[in-house]
Amino acid sequence: MLRNALGNTFRFLGYTVQYGCIAHCAFEYLGGIVVCSGPSMEPTIQNSDIVFSENLSRHFYCIRKGDIVIVKSPNDPKSNICKRVIGLEGDKVCTSNPSDFLKSHSYVPKGHVWLEGDNLRNSTDSRCYGPVPYGLIRGRICLKIWPLNDFGFLRASPNGHRFLDD
Repeated sequence: MLRNALGNTFRFLGYTVQYGCIAHCAFEYLGGIVVCSGPSMEPTIQNSDIVFSENLSRHFYCIRKGDIVIVKSPNDPKSNICKRVIGLEGDKVCTSNPSDFLKSHSYVPKGHVWLEGDNLRNSTDSRCYGPVPYGLIRGRICLKIWPLNDFGFLRASPNGHRFLDD
């Protein structure tokens, strides 16, 4: 009887570890569901919107300008942020705020990206903390799930003029 109970317990633990590893790999490498908070991505993503983030793009270096990404915060590694990619390595980006009279520009260094929120007046982004290492990217948001009336692929940046092609 004890042998049977121990056998069932170890079998259960084995399945738990096995399925836990499968779930970890799925969430780490394939993607997952993310609840976004804060006003920095309005109007594209509202506070409490639920989105799907796929993680394969970051592993294959397929992140492009205009993509919305989930990134480990450069200011607080325990939290994630949601921002739009404005520039990739080597791109010239506008580093000043939209309200600044004199515009300043810089180049994104190798291995980094330039991130900005769609709500430029209420976003802490690369204009504050500079270029972000590519390795901090966790995934690319490809689909809005909730609210249902907004279900679908995400719209283009309302700040498309900030993408420089020089």
